[in-house]
Amino acid sequence: MTPASTATAAAPDASFDNIPKDDKRITRGWTFYDWANSVYPLVITSSIFPIYWGAMVKQVTGTDSGKSPINFLGFQVPGSSLLTYAISAAFLFIAIISPFLTSLADFSGRKKLFMQIFCYLGAASCAALFFFTPDTLTASTFVFISATIGFSGSIVFYNSYLPLISSEEKYDSLSARGFSMGYIGSVLLLLVCLGLIMGHEKLGLEEGFATRLAFLLTGIWWAGFAQIPFLTLPADPGRPASAAADSGWLLNGFRELGKVWAQLQQLPNLKRFLLAYFTYNMGVQTVMYVATIFGDEELKLESSALILTILLLQIVGILGAYLFAKLSERIGNTRALSWAVLIWMLICVGGYFVQAGWSFYALAAVIGLTMGAVQSLSRSTYSKIIPENTPNTAAFFSFFDVTEKLSIVIGTAVFGIIAQVTGSMRNSILSLIVFFILGLIFLLRLRGKKLRDEPTTAATPAIGMPASAK
Repeated sequence: MTPASTATAAAPDASFDNIPKDDKRITRGWTFYDWANSVYPLVITSSIFPIYWGAMVKQVTGTDSGKSPINFLGFQVPGSSLLTYAISAAFLFIAIISPFLTSLADFSGRKKLFMQIFCYLGAASCAALFFFTPDTLTASTFVFISATIGFSGSIVFYNSYLPLISSEEKYDSLSARGFSMGYIGSVLLLLVCLGLIMGHEKLGLEEGFATRLAFLLTGIWWAGFAQIPFLTLPADPGRPASAAADSGWLLNGFRELGKVWAQLQQLPNLKRFLLAYFTYNMGVQTVMYVATIFGDEELKLESSALILTILLLQIVGILGAYLFAKLSERIGNTRALSWAVLIWMLICVGGYFVQAGWSFYALAAVIGLTMGAVQSLSRSTYSKIIPENTPNTAAFFSFFDVTEKLSIVIGTAVFGIIAQVTGSMRNSILSLIVFFILGLIFLLRLRGKKLRDEPTTAATPAIGMPASAK
């Protein structure tokens, strides 16, 4: 380390030493937020809600097609497209606001507060979907958007706790534990919801009411189990109160975001990883979002078969997260991620040729195996690359979150355009291989390098003391 960099870099806030690393109570509580909020992507995004949405569109239009146009704010929009647009709008909104919110949270020491705000917004919105009927489709669309914003927003602050509560050598295993807890918890609630829907006659309930009851239970589960991490996670120290004396919260929030952005320019490995993540995540997230649609429209699978497939993805995902965490211990994070991305390339080829039956379930099993692995390893790898002991973990993770959200928007848009132009979703699946090839190339540029960048010169507007990777 050069004397110049030592003199000019801002030393980590000493109060960070008061946050214990690898405390079992804290890390266990942290993983329970995955348990709490993973019911949203499973019940709302992937399984029950899309099926219910299609049914509502058919009732509104009086047709047998979920693609029929409906009147939304004076515009005629295909029902299936409206749901996609709602997801895109939510992701775009959170991508725009999260960098400022997270820099503000870092500066003020209010990560937990912001995490709670977004959690309760998402949970309350899920519960409010209980009132989703054909008469409330427009309002329910905005409720769904707010649920997505709540989920996406809370994840930024949740992820930013990882480098604060865990030692670096345990990032991979703790991240994998979190994803596994999410898979287990979400599957348990999905089974309860399916029991309500499939047994609605024996319970004396209408099928629509039983389905909407699943949305209410999702909100209650999310907010209820979130109390465990809220009670166990430490309050982060933020910056000394004197630092805000001159210009207050608002201007300092913008100033801190500018410092993080400036420091990113001096962290080449971090930029390389974000570029790799941006490209391969386009493919991963797109497959995850369109798998149900692909099975429904391209393979003509029954709803029960699709839900069975989603359950298979969750269960196998638990195994995949742990297997690749162990693999990363043996060969390193970037090599393990490279193998996962290579498998995803083969998945794209398999998706082009897959047919209904055993081949579809086999492909789904491979997707589940690598789905959890890529998500878990990406989160832990990023934690290893950001500057060590930086007080701006939420701001750094906001860039990670924005990268993810923008990749979803671009990946799904490319998928839809190719499917529309060629008339086949198989061509879209095959085309995703380009994203994985680019991601693999960028990952290979990190191999053989220390993950964390070395400290830079005095010109760097550092906000935390970078250290060599362990």
